[in-house]
Amino acid sequence: MDLTERAYSLAESLLSKPLPRRWSHSLGVAERARSLQSILGDDAALMEAAAVLHDIGYSPQIASTGFHPLDGARFLRDQEGVDERVVRLVAHHSCALLEAEERGLREELAGEFELERPALVDALLFCDMTTTPDGGPTTSDARVAEIVGRYGSDTIVGRFIQRAAPEIHAAVHRVEGRLSTVEQTN
Repeated sequence: MDLTERAYSLAESLLSKPLPRRWSHSLGVAERARSLQSILGDDAALMEAAAVLHDIGYSPQIASTGFHPLDGARFLRDQEGVDERVVRLVAHHSCALLEAEERGLREELAGEFELERPALVDALLFCDMTTTPDGGPTTSDARVAEIVGRYGSDTIVGRFIQRAAPEIHAAVHRVEGRLSTVEQTN
């Protein structure tokens, strides 16, 4: 079984029954990743795998710290032996260091998992933050507003996403710029 097939199977087994909406979101994020093949090149399969796996840390089967990027990355590394680059992307997806800071886990996350290449970190952030909770397309502005609305502005997630919003929007613009450049040259 190749990397992406294994990733889909694993994510489905952890999310589809206990968290069907999270599973729909993950499928949408993976679909968004496939749309970036023109700028990802040889890293396209890696990105799709990370995209479908990015939220597995929410699964009740593996959640332990309550911080899904850390729980998901640890599970992928320790239990599944998944490609180290996929693990790093899951660990650091969507400005996770900022949320880890809110939770008092920044040193733990940064100490255990190195950051992946910035262009790939941007690409996964783009995929996640331009996909609704139900798996449809959206803008990063609407996504940030939806997250704040769902969690509340004074919660850990609400505070984190508001702090992260400028970087989220900047990453989305960088990815859109790369896509536009590729489209202009084709």
